[in-house]
Amino acid sequence: MKSAYELAMERLEKKAPTVKLTEKQKAEIAEINSLYGSKIAERETFLQAEIAKAQSKSDFTAIGEIKDQLAREVRRLHREWEEKKAAVHGSPTAFEQEIVQLEKTTPADETKP
Repeated sequence: MKSAYELAMERLEKKAPTVKLTEKQKAEIAEINSLYGSKIAERETFLQAEIAKAQSKSDFTAIGEIKDQLAREVRRLHREWEEKKAAVHGSPTAFEQEIVQLEKTTPADETKP
């Protein structure tokens, strides 16, 4: 007798089968992970040093701005990272999905002759 978990996993597998990656794809993803992991670490290290400088000067507005910049840059890099991995997987990127969605919902003005 199968557990509820096993039954759920079977249903999920039927709905969205697991995609097997080739060795080349695995290598590409490992390279992407390494690259973006280092890019994020580099930005965090640099901006943390800038935060420390601003703290030594007691410049609280600069500290807030640098923290906001750090958060934006890390989000941007994570987004790029995920899009690069999706491209290797062969699945559409977030940008491509957005374009498809926009094409499906054309305004009424454009459909009239």
